[in-house]
Amino acid sequence: MGAVGRCRRARSPPRLKMAQRLALQRLLSLPTRGPLASHGRALGTSAGRRSTFNVQDGSDFQDRVVNSPKPVVVDFHAQWCGPCKILGPRLEKLVAKQEGKVLMAKVDIDDHTDLAIEYEVSAVPTVLAMKNGDVVDKFVGVKDEDQLEAFLKKLIGA
Repeated sequence: MGAVGRCRRARSPPRLKMAQRLALQRLLSLPTRGPLASHGRALGTSAGRRSTFNVQDGSDFQDRVVNSPKPVVVDFHAQWCGPCKILGPRLEKLVAKQEGKVLMAKVDIDDHTDLAIEYEVSAVPTVLAMKNGDVVDKFVGVKDEDQLEAFLKKLIGA
């Protein structure tokens, strides 16, 4: 009976530590709002999020992409698409480095089939470069960072 008691005590701390780690991970992944936004870490993550957004519907696309005063990179993707999972974060990182000169709209083709049809998206990932409501450039598939930087510079005019 003494051995059983020791085993329980030996196993409890790892479970507790795992629960603490999971709770901390959840806490750190919460969106930053209110007073937390003034901390350096929260500000850094929210700055990148401001330049990238998920399109909610056709009206949102019209307001935030077509009517945008800034150039917009539109990433047509799908949750099930492997290449999209590679390209998306790569493109988001490079857009964030542009410090607000360009925005990035993410459009899930399964949720917004009408937009995919309207912009003639036949494969994912498809990325459009839009300026003043017009498509000025486009590519399909995964690109490396150098190619993406060139794509963004051409859009921005740098």
